[in-house]
Amino acid sequence: MLGGWALAALVLLVAGWSAIVARVLPDADDSMRLLEVRDWLAGQGWFDVAQHRLNAGDFPMHWSRLVDLPLAAAIVLLRPLLGGASAEHVAVVVVPLLTLLAALALIASIARRLGGEPLVVPALLMAALSVPLTFQLSPLRIDHHGWQIVLALAATRGLLAPASARSGVLTGGSLATLLTISLEGLPIAAAITGVAALAWVVAPARGTMLRCTMLTLTGGALLLHAATRGPGFWLPACDSVAPAWLAVLGVATLGLVAAGAIARFGPVARLAALGVVAAAAGATLVLLAPVCLAGPFGTLPPLVYQVWYLPVLEGRPLWEQQPVWVAAAMALPVAGLIGAARAWRASTGEARACWAMLGLLLLAATLTAAAVSRAGATANALAAPAAAVWLAQLLARARAINRPVPRVAATLATLALAAPGTLAAAALNAVPRRAAPAVQLSHRPPCHDTSDMRVLGTLPSGIVFAPIDLTPAVLLDTPHRAVAGGYHRGAGAIARVITGFTADPATARAAIRAAHADYLAVCPGMQEMVAYRDRAPDGLWARLERGERFDWLRPVPIRGPAMVWQVIQPLREGGSAR
Repeated sequence: MLGGWALAALVLLVAGWSAIVARVLPDADDSMRLLEVRDWLAGQGWFDVAQHRLNAGDFPMHWSRLVDLPLAAAIVLLRPLLGGASAEHVAVVVVPLLTLLAALALIASIARRLGGEPLVVPALLMAALSVPLTFQLSPLRIDHHGWQIVLALAATRGLLAPASARSGVLTGGSLATLLTISLEGLPIAAAITGVAALAWVVAPARGTMLRCTMLTLTGGALLLHAATRGPGFWLPACDSVAPAWLAVLGVATLGLVAAGAIARFGPVARLAALGVVAAAAGATLVLLAPVCLAGPFGTLPPLVYQVWYLPVLEGRPLWEQQPVWVAAAMALPVAGLIGAARAWRASTGEARACWAMLGLLLLAATLTAAAVSRAGATANALAAPAAAVWLAQLLARARAINRPVPRVAATLATLALAAPGTLAAAALNAVPRRAAPAVQLSHRPPCHDTSDMRVLGTLPSGIVFAPIDLTPAVLLDTPHRAVAGGYHRGAGAIARVITGFTADPATARAAIRAAHADYLAVCPGMQEMVAYRDRAPDGLWARLERGERFDWLRPVPIRGPAMVWQVIQPLREGGSAR
């Protein structure tokens, strides 16, 4: 397993080397995560997860400090040897690779539990070749998604272990940590506990495991919430663990513990008890936090919802994605469902029960990935051991061929099937399609990546009115403050930025000045800027891009393709111009 991890890590390092050397993080959230860690190590409080250089820190981030811990530990350990900047640089490479190691170790353990040693290598191969999975575990990808995958795998390993109090504690503890890191994990957590409950319906001997799972989940979530939120323990929230969600877990746990009393009355009674418990938990949420039924984005202002949220494809369903990405993300889960079904039919006893549980869980994960694209990585991770069933069978047949040349050819052809997502995407790409009309992304020389904005660090410190997706990198790489990033709790600031770039110049000027901005900065060619221009051809950004000048914006000469203007604020009575 270590050899497979080393090879996968080497491939990821080579593939991402240019970005690694330049320390260009792949996503705005990765930049914000590193900034959160940096601020914490610089003295910001453990319970204070607000970004104080973003809109004056007027909203707390919904993120968890738990994800900061491994990054902070790596930086602290490396600082004496490398210095602060180099320690950060190495940490953002090493920590994701250690997360990859944990994920592959759990996939190997699940495969070994299900099919023994013959299933381990094929499962690891399919996991390592899954682009949706390895992207979330690659160097520089330091946000919470990798840890979500690891914890979902750990909970699944507990689910498939021999039923006992110990396996229940492993499952419940993993799920409690998963939910504390991000409530995005709620669907897979519900699926895992739901499968554990259905297993109890079929086999009442699994009752101890189910009760320990729920008790540990609820107790662990309560303790972790207290440990990470502190004085904010009682604050309501729909996007993170909060009192209402803890109450839902508590009602579900008490209900399942009480349901143990009717276990002896048969599977129908047990199934009916599950229905009552589920209804009670749902009613608790409706009673305590009905607004959460609309999801964390349900209360966004229409402008923010339409312009900012809807274009974020990772949160959108399968049918809104590009076909090539759908093929890449869903081929392995579908192969896994087929493999789980084949293994279930061919097995008996405890092995058959394990395959049934994994098959149901994988079905739930695949449906979740169809509804929310970013869940595809977890579905791919869970699918690898199941999809490895037919890959192992095909490899065995290929190796059984007597003649050496056909045997080698058949083996190589079979190994190519270890990446079904890549094959499916390549097949779609090979289909001739009508060429899309050429689109000029910008009328100005485009930025290469977010590092082009680092030049702002040479300017006197101030407030930068920057695109939403670019703001975290500006905060990370310069001493400036900013107005809004892509964080829904700051919806008002997001609306202000959208207005500033898309409204007519007079309205935009009011929005920019209301943000007390010292600079207006953009990176031409960014998709966000293209969207603003297309949405508002006569808006401020479209007119600036065409070269129009405004007396309240003074161009600032800087190196590279980024564009910066100094915002001229109106004179105060008795004051003077800056």
